[in-house]
Amino acid sequence: MSDNTQDEPKILIVEDEKPMAKALNLKLNNSGFSAEMAGDGEQALETLENNQFDVLLLDLVMPNLDGFDVLEKLNSEDSPFDRPGTIIILSNLSQESDIEKAKEMGADDFFIKSDISINKVVDEVKQYA
Repeated sequence: MSDNTQDEPKILIVEDEKPMAKALNLKLNNSGFSAEMAGDGEQALETLENNQFDVLLLDLVMPNLDGFDVLEKLNSEDSPFDRPGTIIILSNLSQESDIEKAKEMGADDFFIKSDISINKVVDEVKQYA
């Protein structure tokens, strides 16, 4: 059996809610992606330091470093991180100001968790990857 993981778009799921992260990970990996998980912003940055991803699925409300902190670090001029090709926010924050702030900080798209199914998330990722 050949290893074709190089051809699969790489997705980093940054989500502190384990059931949500595991469900996304399973669905994405079964949909032709190579998905990895990080449980908070610090873990995400450690992963981004050594790996390049096509899509970053980023929660905003997390312990240690939140999603806004991750966006800020990715955008800093001396950032040691390879910026993912696409950044999609998946959050329970639904204030227009939070959505605008995330997009101003480089998010390509923003979805409110309670309004979107995991299948729809996968469909959205397919459009970007």
